[in-house]
Amino acid sequence: MLIHLVFPVGLFAVGVSGHGFVREVRLGEVSYEGYHPYVDPYTIPTPQRIIRKVPWIGPVEDLSLIDVQCNGQTSENYFTEPAPLVGTVVAGDTVSFNWISYAASDSHHGPMVTYMAKVPPGQDVRKWNPGSDAVWFKIEHSGKDAQRRWAATHNLLQPTGSGDYTVRIPPKLQPGQYLIRHEWIALHLAHAYPGAQVYPICVQVEVTGNGTAFPTSFVSFPGEYHAKTPGV
Repeated sequence: MLIHLVFPVGLFAVGVSGHGFVREVRLGEVSYEGYHPYVDPYTIPTPQRIIRKVPWIGPVEDLSLIDVQCNGQTSENYFTEPAPLVGTVVAGDTVSFNWISYAASDSHHGPMVTYMAKVPPGQDVRKWNPGSDAVWFKIEHSGKDAQRRWAATHNLLQPTGSGDYTVRIPPKLQPGQYLIRHEWIALHLAHAYPGAQVYPICVQVEVTGNGTAFPTSFVSFPGEYHAKTPGV
């Protein structure tokens, strides 16, 4: 199959210092290529992904926007467009996110946080959007380790990091379709609002297994973070 790549003039002539995106997701032992904001939109035929579109490699800073949920620009409705594919992962297995980061040294330090949201019965993750509903539950959060190294800096930035960040699906989680919302929060400008830089992505998955566990407390995006949240 012939693939045509067409790049607008000046596409890569942008300030990328400190920015990044997820270029690969591994569900257990299976790898899925990530959505590349500067390649996928210009590739014919359009690549099929399990990661929802991200419009660029920059952050979301206005925490009141729906953009903070899965990334996107509300003016172009990126956040309303689910991906065409669904990956499969067994409850209790790992999910690894491989970030490509343009941050220099440890300047863009901060935590890594991962949430999930279950698709309501009778709906398809390839068509579903949570909107502003409180449907998200946290499955993992890493700040500083025992050596006081920030999770983002230590895991993502070269030459010290591998670019990989791995989380585990709760081992007894109910099967079904889910969105995994994973984010890197860069705090280097968080002395004033808007300052913290949020880099969220959403991955469409089918969780398999025989689990029956499900949380009872949920948050919304936007809503979980706001201008007065400590650290933001």
